[in-house]
Amino acid sequence: MRSQERHHDAGAYALGVLDEVDAFRFEDHLMECPQCAAQVTEFGAATRQLMLYRQATPRVVHPFAGPGPRLLDRLLGEVAARHRARRRRLLYAVAASVVVALAGPALVMLSGAGAGGGDDAVRVTATDEKSGVWAQVTTEDEPWGSQVELKVKDGAGPRNCRLIVIGRDGSERAVTNWMVPRHDARPTTVQGGTDLHTDQILRYEIRSAEGEHLVTLAPR
Repeated sequence: MRSQERHHDAGAYALGVLDEVDAFRFEDHLMECPQCAAQVTEFGAATRQLMLYRQATPRVVHPFAGPGPRLLDRLLGEVAARHRARRRRLLYAVAASVVVALAGPALVMLSGAGAGGGDDAVRVTATDEKSGVWAQVTTEDEPWGSQVELKVKDGAGPRNCRLIVIGRDGSERAVTNWMVPRHDARPTTVQGGTDLHTDQILRYEIRSAEGEHLVTLAPR
């Protein structure tokens, strides 16, 4: 499959509807395509909603019931709309900062949609001596679970990585994934979420797509 056609698989890969062979081929493409890596991250919210729906679905529902093409199209459209809204917010913030700079010295604060470190936020930072990966996770409770913001520095790219949350009951959830650029140790910030609340989380782990452990973050 040509590279241009691979771009169209980003949504299907993030939502888990690709078969094993196509998913494997797309992951090879993902290693060299920052555009698709960013799109996969954008689908985090839709993926979490599907996960919550699956957990809430009664067992009497037919095991082969699944989302149809129209549902997938709506999800793709929703993610695209959120992406456009986020870009508009960024442009507004830049415009506001220019106005303030022209008016005189001032402190400009930009607010984002992720975990912002409020009074109830839990923040933990760690560096793994073996891998050299530094990470900071900020988690904030929401009615449906927790909003998670990850900041990570990893100069050993390129590689595809995942943030995993481990519950106190031993269960694991994939929170978000991203692509580490080639030999780029600048901080990367990604957003995600989990149905676990902060008091239900035992620790966080960052792993490569191949399962290599990179760093563990354990709240006190």
